[in-house]
Amino acid sequence: MNFKSLMALAIALLMFPQIAQTLYSPALSDIGLAFAVEPQVAAQTLSVFFLAFAVGVVVWGRLCDRWGRRPTMLAGLTLYAAATGLGLAASKFEVLLLAQAMAAFGASVGSVVTQTVLRDRYRGPELAHVFSLMGIALAASPALGLFAGASLVQLFGYRGVLAGLLLIALVLCAWCLWALPETRPAQLKVAPLLGTLRLMLIDLALWRSVVLVSAFNVALFSFYSLGPFVFQRAGLTMQAFGYSGVVLALGSGLGATLNKYLLRRGVGSATLVLTASVLMLMGALLVWLLERSGWFVVPMLLVVLAFGMAIPNLLSTALMAYQDRLGTAGALFGLFYYLIIGASLVLVALGQQLGVTLLVCASVAVVFGWQLHELRRRIP
Repeated sequence: MNFKSLMALAIALLMFPQIAQTLYSPALSDIGLAFAVEPQVAAQTLSVFFLAFAVGVVVWGRLCDRWGRRPTMLAGLTLYAAATGLGLAASKFEVLLLAQAMAAFGASVGSVVTQTVLRDRYRGPELAHVFSLMGIALAASPALGLFAGASLVQLFGYRGVLAGLLLIALVLCAWCLWALPETRPAQLKVAPLLGTLRLMLIDLALWRSVVLVSAFNVALFSFYSLGPFVFQRAGLTMQAFGYSGVVLALGSGLGATLNKYLLRRGVGSATLVLTASVLMLMGALLVWLLERSGWFVVPMLLVVLAFGMAIPNLLSTALMAYQDRLGTAGALFGLFYYLIIGASLVLVALGQQLGVTLLVCASVAVVFGWQLHELRRRIP
């Protein structure tokens, strides 16, 4: 499989979990109305998504070392399709939550297995370049998800969103069946899970990456979780919320493009992460000041620009010490940060304070980004 074909499939698979999350976001208000639950309860569906996603990352990461990358991907996508079908048939909110958890468990295969395939094929600066390309493509995910989700909700309600997600899963499953290569090394020994866990738990450098990935993701997905309700309070429509995704995608795309350019100019990944952290803090402060009006979307551009700059650098460097156990290490790495994201989004949903959430995330990112920068600067 040539580079362009692999990149096209990898981009689609990495975009899938993010689209599954953002497509669902505009449906939260309709879910609240359909099942007669409060906004805080409806927003919990995204929290459930991340918590189940974290468990799925571990399972699929282990299985892709045992079964291989290709069969694991097909199994996860099939489970997602079945769970989405259950959600379409749900008549109780509890059943919908169960379907969402199962779907999240299946969707996580698109993240951990795709990253493992890329780490199988590429190393060092080449891997950073590949993840930068992924970042540029992922910038389109919020726009596609929010705009398509808002349109489907307006036309068909939340079931229209679920039907769209089911179609996407079936298309991806067929594409993988036809084109996904098996990249698992022939002589790969499956690393012990507990042994790898012990190594990673005491790896302070890895935990800096875990905290930073979590902070940038919580900042981004707090907008998707709280955005529908912030727009409602500001007297704006869900269609306007959908269009906001286009604006935010421009910011994220600019961040990923700028990151790619600066990497080629020789700027270090730790410097880029610290720069992104400072930009997020500036955007968070402005969002907090403007949250009661629709203008808060403008400084959100800085937040998503920072996300587009930071995430490719963090993902490409976090597991450099675990090349002999990428599937298992990638699974545990994902478990760590998705558990933090899921637990944080539970608090975000309860608090319903977007500006405060962004300020906390940005402050954490600046502290840990500075530590990462100083550590890399001291290494000769």
